[in-house]
Amino acid sequence: MATNTPNLECRMYEARLPEVDMAVMIQVNNIEESVAYVSLLEYNNIEGMIPLSELSRRRIRSVGSLIKVGRQEPVMVIRVDKEKGYIDLSKRRVDPEDIATCEERYNKSKLVHSIMRHVAETMNLDLEDLYIHVGWPLYRRCGHAFEAFKLIVADPDTILDSLTREVREVGPDGQEVTKVVPALTEEVKDALIKNIRRRMTPQPMKIQADIEMKCFQFDGVLHIKEAMRKAEATGNDECPVKMKLVAPPLYVLTTQTLDKEQGTKVLTDAIEACTDAIDSHNGRLVVKVEPRVVGERDDDALARILADHNKSNGEVNGDDGSEEEDTGMGELDVDRPAGVHE
Repeated sequence: MATNTPNLECRMYEARLPEVDMAVMIQVNNIEESVAYVSLLEYNNIEGMIPLSELSRRRIRSVGSLIKVGRQEPVMVIRVDKEKGYIDLSKRRVDPEDIATCEERYNKSKLVHSIMRHVAETMNLDLEDLYIHVGWPLYRRCGHAFEAFKLIVADPDTILDSLTREVREVGPDGQEVTKVVPALTEEVKDALIKNIRRRMTPQPMKIQADIEMKCFQFDGVLHIKEAMRKAEATGNDECPVKMKLVAPPLYVLTTQTLDKEQGTKVLTDAIEACTDAIDSHNGRLVVKVEPRVVGERDDDALARILADHNKSNGEVNGDDGSEEEDTGMGELDVDRPAGVHE
């Protein structure tokens, strides 16, 4: 399998060309007056084209508003000339379900391809040869190599040791014979397992709920703090609960877990405990957003809210050149009875 100058370019799938009526992921390379030229990212960037008439179902006023150079998106295959290699594509014929299916498949394939390419590069292997003997057999067996890689994380030997390849050798009698040997050497197998485990080990997901909580009783702040402690106490080692003030009366509850259902239940229980605690002091809790999985964008948005709140609550210097002092509502004479004026 090893060569001095390994080829690291290869399509993701065993089929060299996509099938008609299949959604594929493309990147736009060039836009001309009547056609857009694109690369099929899953098929080693072979070229396809989208005629102007296939960009939209509606009347087109500006091609630039529909498609842009550099953009990656799913399109539908409408014609494949296998002899000449021409591939015609359509943007207007792809529906939302096709888009979702294509994006999910491409994201899985891209991760598999990244792992395979890294192993081929570090082990000085031909990438297509690695796909022929490992990647594509796993696609055939599990529907997608991504699913096989998930199994390899926990039980690599069962999956990888079943992969074989045929080699031709010259026997003692001088005759060429075919032998079946493992598809991977131990060194390549170890490298593949290491990369799969590093890239595919499940990462904890962050689950968040947004609430509003108020308590206008005497020592209301203390009652709110007590309710927050009750909410955090519902967490456990696998799903610790944290509650943070964003800006009164908005609070967020968060947890991190590998199990979405468990994390959602823990936050739901935390909200119930918090509600019971604040209700006992005639306070009020309203769930603004139910528990849901959040990502980096949500964290960035929360950070901006906190920063804006801190900035608005910070000290602001007055105009140094002002000769008048802002006295707010003026001086109040607490000894003079209300309604009595001089």
